[in-house]
Amino acid sequence: MTAGVWALLGAVTVALVFGLVWRSREGRVRVRGGSAEVTLYDKLPDELRRRLDDEPAAPVTLLQFSTTFCAPCRHTRILLADFAGRTEGVRHVEVDLTDHPEWSTPLGVHRTPTTLVLDGAGREVFRVGGVPRRDELDAALRPLLA
Repeated sequence: MTAGVWALLGAVTVALVFGLVWRSREGRVRVRGGSAEVTLYDKLPDELRRRLDDEPAAPVTLLQFSTTFCAPCRHTRILLADFAGRTEGVRHVEVDLTDHPEWSTPLGVHRTPTTLVLDGAGREVFRVGGVPRRDELDAALRPLLA
């Protein structure tokens, strides 16, 4: 075989492995490390903090970051709104980063959709990049709502 064929096979293999890894991580619950003393609420921009304060309080907040032309964001909005509507003690708040891209860096949001799950004190319990998997989200939230 020629060198070009080997290069093509290598590129296809790398792309396949990358795609499989990406797919396995998409929509998974990821627990973030950090100090329990500093809440994510303390890092929120003032406008976003006021918006959360205006919403009815709940023990768990699903804070979804989206952008205008993001198709998975619409699917995530529907899934999380339905989940919050069916689960007592959970509220869903969606934030469009299109108008406030500067909010993404301090909050560690580098893709949309990203959902941060906050407890009643404003601490980040976990986050989900991509469209959440409903069963994993339910299992991860169950201890917080007990």
